[in-house]
Amino acid sequence: MSKNIAIDGPAGAGKSTIAKQLAKDLGYIYVDTGAMYRAMGLYFTSKQIDPQDGDKISEAAKDAVVSLSYVDGMQHVLLNGKDVTGEIRTEEAGKMASATSGYPAVREHLTNLQKELAARENVVMDGRDIGTCVLPNADLKVYLTASSEVRGKRRYKELVEKGVEADLDVIIEDIEKRDAADMNREVSPLRQAEDALLLDSSELTIDQVVETMKDMCKRKGLLS
Repeated sequence: MSKNIAIDGPAGAGKSTIAKQLAKDLGYIYVDTGAMYRAMGLYFTSKQIDPQDGDKISEAAKDAVVSLSYVDGMQHVLLNGKDVTGEIRTEEAGKMASATSGYPAVREHLTNLQKELAARENVVMDGRDIGTCVLPNADLKVYLTASSEVRGKRRYKELVEKGVEADLDVIIEDIEKRDAADMNREVSPLRQAEDALLLDSSELTIDQVVETMKDMCKRKGLLS
């Protein structure tokens, strides 16, 4: 029987980085659900669909086939057969993903794929509603968070290191707006599952967070 670890939390909390390393250390498959939603966001953006137009978003979602492949242990995201792993990391794709992820048609489309994968494989899956909706029976659930200021500084550093001009105050404001949108949407809002363990990474390094999660795994019998 497959083992599942669910990591939820707000944007910029380090979920993907932590989940990726944890999966590697455990020998599990890493599933970046946020990347899948970003692929949908990229698709809607390419079609120039207004994120407020629920009917068009729901209709277009049917034609977007998002899948995952693994090359040398690295996850690649495919949109209608095209590798969009790099393209989905733009701010535009992220904002569109956040604006459209609450539509039932979009969530149902991707949730089915995520559940099928988790039923077959040992996975570490991160997102906004993994422990509450996608994998409610996960063996371990963690709610990973950090202050909006810390998350903003992390994002600002990433952009500057890539040579992208950025404004820290604007980034923090965008993060807080995204938090509000994710937590207040009608379908599958972002929240800590009742049986999830809370982990605030504001004052921790990546290695410290990973080690803390591995300790959690040991207590759950997922790591010898």
